[in-house]
Amino acid sequence: MAEKPKSVLLPIVAAAVFAGLGRMVLQKIRADRAARKTNVAGPLDEKTRAWISEVVRTPRQ
Repeated sequence: MAEKPKSVLLPIVAAAVFAGLGRMVLQKIRADRAARKTNVAGPLDEKTRAWISEVVRTPRQ
């Protein structure tokens, strides 16, 4: 009986998918760290907090 040829395509595709997922996870971790270091939003005063709260609560017309 002849040996059945094993497909090489499936392991290569699986390795590429896992490598892509790993790369996406690393990019997400790096982006989160960079965003945490560069905190753009500063402390808000009471007037600004009240204005934001009012804008969020009232529906648009």
